[in-house]
Amino acid sequence: MKTRYSIVASIVSMMVFAGCQSLTEDPKGTLTPVTYFKTQSDLDASVAAMYVRLARDGGWGFTSKETSYFGSDDYTTDPGLNKQDQRDFDKLAGGSTNQSMVAQWQGPWETIYQANNVIANFDKVNSTPELKNAAAGQAYFLRGLCYYYLVRTFGQVPIILGTIDVNERPPREEIAKVYAAIISDLQTAKTMLGTKLEQGKPNKYAASSILADVYLTMAGWPLNQVSNYALAAAEAKTVIDANVYNLNTAYDKVFTTNNSTESIFALQYNVSGGLPNRRFGSSNIPLDEVAVDGSSGWDDVYPEIAFFEKAPECSRTDLTFYTTLKLRQPDKTTFKLVPWNSSETHAKHPYYKKFRAGLNGDGVKETDTQLLSIQPSTNKATDIMRYPLVLLNFAEASAMAGGAPTPEGYAAINLVRKRAGLPDLPGGLAQTAFRDAVVFERAYEFAGEFGVRWFDIVRLQLLPKIIAERNPVENPIPAGTNISQKYIAPIPYTEMVRNPAWKQNDGY
Repeated sequence: MKTRYSIVASIVSMMVFAGCQSLTEDPKGTLTPVTYFKTQSDLDASVAAMYVRLARDGGWGFTSKETSYFGSDDYTTDPGLNKQDQRDFDKLAGGSTNQSMVAQWQGPWETIYQANNVIANFDKVNSTPELKNAAAGQAYFLRGLCYYYLVRTFGQVPIILGTIDVNERPPREEIAKVYAAIISDLQTAKTMLGTKLEQGKPNKYAASSILADVYLTMAGWPLNQVSNYALAAAEAKTVIDANVYNLNTAYDKVFTTNNSTESIFALQYNVSGGLPNRRFGSSNIPLDEVAVDGSSGWDDVYPEIAFFEKAPECSRTDLTFYTTLKLRQPDKTTFKLVPWNSSETHAKHPYYKKFRAGLNGDGVKETDTQLLSIQPSTNKATDIMRYPLVLLNFAEASAMAGGAPTPEGYAAINLVRKRAGLPDLPGGLAQTAFRDAVVFERAYEFAGEFGVRWFDIVRLQLLPKIIAERNPVENPIPAGTNISQKYIAPIPYTEMVRNPAWKQNDGY
């Protein structure tokens, strides 16, 4: 593991970030073992640096943040081109030398190191307790969030909650211990964060929302701590009862505007400030599509055919998937419209409509019949936690905790279905049937969104089921693949070299 006492200041100037503040990541926001922040301005710069390290390319700013999640049925990629890193995991054949996967490791760890600096030094700052606690609360939240993604992705990881010597090689800890650290951080964050809604900043409801997800995950594989269903339901209910979020934003607008009424926590981006979000726009556009200005799609991400074909018939499905491609004609101004499975298309797959436009069209500008421009860098915020996830987590957890679906659980999932254009879920479902209905709803409400579907597949051990339903045209899974070993990713090779006492995950 790359142990660091400080985060090198990146060239990010005057960007709009975290609550519409004008912030600069500069050396004042960087700590070493022998220095500490003295002013609130220093502390604010260090807090801003946490978000930058997580949000940037090399962290959560590009498709590489989800490389190992391509084993899911809502992700696939081109069978050729320069997509081998994602394609390998799509085939359940990814390895420790995969270069794109490094972002899944590096972004969270750099953020954890910076959070540790803030937590170790915030109380030394000459400022008010309220401002210092707000800074530390954000650090505890982000540290817990980053460990949550690390443990679900890589399994056992070191638990580093302070500065350490550069020569130390801490061991990978048991998964249960990592989750205990996550819960401690998020519970602490709840006590230090307020209830105010601020763009790009977590509040106590964000901490409860992540905690609900954590407890739900712990109730499944590999811990199978079913007593945590009740804890998940309680944390989710806290957020629901607060009545501060809603689903009043139209589904497509959630993905073309920032910080909607359902956004509980989102990473903010600013192209002109040097922090672009490259997960919208070009990454989701077919290779075949070329705009009037000559810009074209990258063909990075689209859903598997079986996943698309199982989607419920509703307005949400229409707004989620892109099924009619625009092929530029020789005059370069007119376009031929063809279905996704036409022999004239390159991949013969549907794509994601909801990730095309970016923020108000800064990804793709288009009309119903014409493509004007396609851009890879957008200002679109990435929602890490949306209110529908809280509702669906509550619905599942309350049913699994109590032995049967509850009226409140039905009400929660039906709120999501109503916005999707679906009728209420039929009453009288048995516990497992209701759970499966919630999991199905979550798959399509969050289709293609940063591992949400993959983490359901992992905790419920669904790979055999989705592989059995896989269309044979998808990237082939090698014969003899041990599916049971593919639910977690390998530790990156460079980290294994730095830590020779570590044992690589089974299957890698």
